[in-house]
Amino acid sequence: MSETPRRPMKFPYTFSAKIAQFPLKYYIQNQWIWRYWFIGMGVCLPVFYKINKMANSPENVSKWAEIRRKEAAEHHH
Repeated sequence: MSETPRRPMKFPYTFSAKIAQFPLKYYIQNQWIWRYWFIGMGVCLPVFYKINKMANSPENVSKWAEIRRKEAAEHHH
């Protein structure tokens, strides 16, 4: 098999060509929003994990099941 020389399209009209030629590295290095998004996700993920763990704890789940049971009983009378 002969190796064909890589030459980017003058105008990438297919979706895969657009993705291949998109200068993502340039945008990540030169726009503040990318850096702060990654920093923000790094800071928020542990907080979200802790909230999720607390909300789905067996004690909390049984507490809310009891509250819903009482509400359903009130609506049926």
